Amino acid sequence: MSTITLPSTDTAEVKARVRRFQDVQAAIKREVHKAIVGQDEVIENILISIFVGGHCLLTGLPGTAKTLLVRTMARTLGLKFNRIQFTPDLMPSDITGTDIIDEDPASGRRGWTFVPGPIFANVLLADEINRTPPKTQSALLESMQELSCTVRGRQYRIEPPFFVLATQNPIELEGTYPLPEAQLDRFLFNAVLGYLNADEELTVVDLTTTTATAEAEIVTNGEEILEFQKLVRMTPVAEGVARHAIELVRATRPGENGEAPDFIKKYVNFGASVRAAQFLVLAGKARALMHGRFHVAYEDIRALVTPIMRHRVLLNFHAESDRLDTDAILKRLLDWKAAPRA
Repeated sequence: MSTITLPSTDTAEVKARVRRFQDVQAAIKREVHKAIVGQDEVIENILISIFVGGHCLLTGLPGTAKTLLVRTMARTLGLKFNRIQFTPDLMPSDITGTDIIDEDPASGRRGWTFVPGPIFANVLLADEINRTPPKTQSALLESMQELSCTVRGRQYRIEPPFFVLATQNPIELEGTYPLPEAQLDRFLFNAVLGYLNADEELTVVDLTTTTATAEAEIVTNGEEILEFQKLVRMTPVAEGVARHAIELVRATRPGENGEAPDFIKKYVNFGASVRAAQFLVLAGKARALMHGRFHVAYEDIRALVTPIMRHRVLLNFHAESDRLDTDAILKRLLDWKAAPRA
């Protein structure tokens, strides 16, 4: 197996593209941090999603700046941004758009005219996505996978780049509708925003209780982001590293020919899909470039296991009884399956 598709890292053109990629991602982080304090890992996960053309689910308690983070990120990218506040009475047409009857003033003839919904953007913030019923949630599925939406039998194309950054509150269960596994699997990451430490909270207070306002500057544009996505896919990954990613994914499946450890068989109902292995390698390529390397290392794969697989591994009642969550199981998996020696 050889997944090396980069023409040559010695060429001036490739080196210039890689330098530009690293300069842009550093500038984006710098601009985002004008408004967002801390959350470095979450910001990196969102950037990786953008550089590979994936989608990101942001899970966090109220007041952890989920919405502000997405809005600031969209501004630094120079992309069109739309926000949908998901509620129980939201309809699919409120997302995709709908046909209306329009009359031509000159001829008096009536016809159907399509009015695009907020889904026709580059960055779509699906705020509190688990507050709307599955029928409405499913309106996003086609767009996330196919970059299109279908209204009254007609298909409409969504221009790339297109990213869905969805937020959900993990503690409010009343009036919420858990996302179906098929939709969860469409998200590259499930990034968890935690509380800040005391010094970071003090910085937030200083930033937000004065007349000063932090305004992030535009760093790049949609055309350049599409070029970065091509560059990421050209990054080489060794067979051993790709195989390690596959072994970690297969080890989460309790019925996978005896490859799963005993604690997986005890606590896991369903393991991660093939899409998890694809995302591990693809996201590992972006992470390697962001960290100044031109090849994927074992550390890239292992650093991304938890955010990529925490929403793909379904636990059983034994795990709930022993008060174990998915993160704890994945940490145990990484301890069990060490990286091969370089």
